[in-house]
Amino acid sequence: MSESFLKVKNAVQSHHRWKRKCLNLVASENITSPSVREMIISDFLHRYGDYTRGHPEERDFQGCEYIIDVELKAIELAKKLFNAEFVDIRPVSGHATVLAAIVGMTGLGDKVITRSSPDGGHYTALKHGPLNVLGRKPIFFPFNPQEMSIDVDQSLKLIREVEPKIVWFGGSVMLFPEPLRELNDASTEVGAKILYDASHVLGLIAGNQFQDPFSEGADIIIGSTHKTFPGPQKGIILVKDDQTLAERINEAVFPTLTDNHHISNVAGLAIALSEMETFGKAYAKQILWNARALASSLYHSGFNVLCPDKGFTETHQVVMNVAEIGGGRVIANMLEKANIIATRYMLPGDKEEHMDKPSGIRIGVSEVTRLGMKEDQMALIAGMFERLIMKGEDAERVRASASALAEDFNTVHYCFDKNADAYTFFKLIED
Repeated sequence: MSESFLKVKNAVQSHHRWKRKCLNLVASENITSPSVREMIISDFLHRYGDYTRGHPEERDFQGCEYIIDVELKAIELAKKLFNAEFVDIRPVSGHATVLAAIVGMTGLGDKVITRSSPDGGHYTALKHGPLNVLGRKPIFFPFNPQEMSIDVDQSLKLIREVEPKIVWFGGSVMLFPEPLRELNDASTEVGAKILYDASHVLGLIAGNQFQDPFSEGADIIIGSTHKTFPGPQKGIILVKDDQTLAERINEAVFPTLTDNHHISNVAGLAIALSEMETFGKAYAKQILWNARALASSLYHSGFNVLCPDKGFTETHQVVMNVAEIGGGRVIANMLEKANIIATRYMLPGDKEEHMDKPSGIRIGVSEVTRLGMKEDQMALIAGMFERLIMKGEDAERVRASASALAEDFNTVHYCFDKNADAYTFFKLIED
């Protein structure tokens, strides 16, 4: 075997062993069940199977008999789970769903109201992000940083003044439901479509533990499938009942943005959809309980956790302002040395040009919840934050505590697999 071959294989296996000892609190990540991973490494991995206009039966490739069966089942499950009339499961990522929405719903020069990145919006609207690069005009919602929410009164005025093509809800930092109902009438008055980026809350929506965007006025839901929704890294687009809009989105997905849509991940998504159909409500509830428990414990340990007056969070996310104790980059690096993985993040008031030195830390509990942790473990994790950051305890000692806790929770829950090891390296060939 070549040196390069062995180096790559050893690095991946080392990663698996390390993750077994880590507390992963990255809000944009989750872990799939072994059954999902079986689908991803199946022969579907080698196949194409393009199709047009959102109709899986109309393939451009032969040899897709069983692939069609899987895709139709995935679409059927998604329609039922999210109460959508039209579903596109071809986007290969959440970012691809963003591009499809922009291309399918707007033209050059069209205005899009969205959150700015420091206010929790997707990086779509950054200077070099897709909206600007594609010639659209991002306009930012007025935002209340104390409430971490869109300012409804000012936004009503803004929508009527600028008459956007899209009013875009959701984003990368979501602590509370978005004001869809409050801004729905104004959006309809000016002919704007309501787009909801559910990347971070898709699993909560599937488990009926968050707002239902369609019932509150959304025309289209986009998102990734690997955050609170515990599927493979992929994207999904859901359209309520507008066939014309669905067809425009379908054409933006293929052939404009995608050809091979990673069929093995579609099979994995179908399994994850069936898991959420059965276990989604219980999983989503525990995510919310864990997030609130972690936020409360961190707050009472002296951390500046956002929105204590609102109960900190109604999602999987907990956000802390750590500007006065080193900043997001410094704190994230400290945590990683203790095998606690979280991400630095911009907060309202941070500048785009300084996004590499943000004020915040964003924490998510989706993965630790799927591994079976509950409120008691959230208190233990908060205690490790306090020991490391507030009390200055040596990172090696805190790492020992973090690793011991992590190794007690290495089984995937809320799935059909019994006693499913979370971090097994699927070895197909013996050395």
